[in-house]
Amino acid sequence: MKRVFYSILVGHAVLLAGCGDDDMPAVVVPDDYESTTDEPARPAIAADTLYNREAVIPPQCYTKTEGVNNPCYTCHQTYSDTKRPNSMADGFLQGDYNFSDLGVHNHWSNLFVDRRDEIAEISNDEIEDYVEEDNYSGFIERLQEDENWSGPVPAIEDLAEGAAAFDDYGLARDGSGWVAFNYKPLPSTFWPTNGSTDDVIIRLPEAFRMASCGDDANEFSRDVYFTNLALLEMAMKDLSNISTPPIDENSVCADLNSDGVLSEVTSIAARPKYVGAASGQKVEQMSYPEGTQFIHTVRYIGFDGDDIVPSKRMKEVRYMKKVKHYSVAELASLYGNERQEKIDGNLPVYSDHGDKGLNNGMGWEVLGFIEDGDGELRKQTYQEQMFCMGCHGTIGTTVDQTFAFPRKVTGAGGWGYIDLKGMIDAPNRGEKKGEILQYLERVGGGNEFRENPEMNARWFNEDGSVKTAEVVAADVYTLITPSRERALALNKAYKVIVDEQSFVYGRDATVVPAKNVFRDVDPEKAPPLEAGSRVNHWDIRLDW
Repeated sequence: MKRVFYSILVGHAVLLAGCGDDDMPAVVVPDDYESTTDEPARPAIAADTLYNREAVIPPQCYTKTEGVNNPCYTCHQTYSDTKRPNSMADGFLQGDYNFSDLGVHNHWSNLFVDRRDEIAEISNDEIEDYVEEDNYSGFIERLQEDENWSGPVPAIEDLAEGAAAFDDYGLARDGSGWVAFNYKPLPSTFWPTNGSTDDVIIRLPEAFRMASCGDDANEFSRDVYFTNLALLEMAMKDLSNISTPPIDENSVCADLNSDGVLSEVTSIAARPKYVGAASGQKVEQMSYPEGTQFIHTVRYIGFDGDDIVPSKRMKEVRYMKKVKHYSVAELASLYGNERQEKIDGNLPVYSDHGDKGLNNGMGWEVLGFIEDGDGELRKQTYQEQMFCMGCHGTIGTTVDQTFAFPRKVTGAGGWGYIDLKGMIDAPNRGEKKGEILQYLERVGGGNEFRENPEMNARWFNEDGSVKTAEVVAADVYTLITPSRERALALNKAYKVIVDEQSFVYGRDATVVPAKNVFRDVDPEKAPPLEAGSRVNHWDIRLDW
């Protein structure tokens, strides 16, 4: 079975500029590119050394906005809804460079490295073979056999194969209870054109998967599980009803669509409580049940003929578990404390739970694994895991610290392995234009740094304006997948970082040094984002 979720036809294109069968430019480095920066010093850092205490500030926050280009709005927002659990209210940070004295220096030196010589030494066949090696299955076996490992084992049989590990509605075939869902990647770091493919899988606690009535009481029930998943999705998206895979109400012992008859249904209405063995638990707005888990695999860009697919090889395996539920009032206090600590200039510190990962202070444990120098997955160091905490901690747009699930294709059509092929460019809640079109217009480029030359060639006019008609006519996979030439170069660039084990200096698969990024920020001199370029009340959720 193919692992396809992206598909483009690629013609013969040269490394720097070419043209495919659909007249889609293939660009890795612009013809007129000239490096104007010195190679940064990147000394080896011991695994137990805390090199960058502000690693929660991601590389994208050092982008030069020039006062008008705004990639910041997808993370930093302030909302007026007092019932919204996320009350970080950090919309003022858009383009503000409000960093600590330590944070004004950009520690992500890998952004300023010219990798063209190293890339040239890696053949296309070599990198294609490398990304198609399965480094996940052996990693799971080692964790399971390690008597000293006390943390979670993020195991799904055949996960390296992508879609083949799940049935048509995303339920893992191995009986583990993990469920894959189809979602729209957040602009723009996880767009394949910027270097990585990925997937996200959810698992609710056992009680949410178990029947509590009839002959199947205390047994796994697919009907109960998908009912609870649908109730959770409605809570995340403030919906009153939703379509579902076929559900037998007799197995749930509840009239889910309120028609007075217990039958097979394909849509259900919102309810105040979950069903099955979890029937005593309230459904809470924009909040996962305690014990909810996520697996997020970050992968290279793979190939299957002319199709671009998730590679078998994984760059990272990320795991999250909600270990404590907080009320809206409790979260408001925690967010308030976070704002005060930033005002006071305190640097971030996270509780290290060893093999269970870092606690983000908002109810979640976050654990990451990354490739070692031989390409095998290993546990990330404390410093490396801090990289994840900035996004899964205290930014304003997340829904219960997460991105992907609130962006799931709504209803039955969104259960199944990620598949961007044919996906519409749905607008965000409250917006009229498609999200990708809107992003390109607001940011002025195909990534936060405005340094994706292929996206510029495909979707922008020479005057910098967006090719609106072409963007509107394209599906999501066409909009955000790279040419084969660019994909190969990005895979090679990241492989260089793996060989160096230089993750503390950044993980972005850049080929040439970035120009639209500050090495050091002078908040007094950096132009602030103009009022007309700020974006207020942007919602991470989509109007499908």
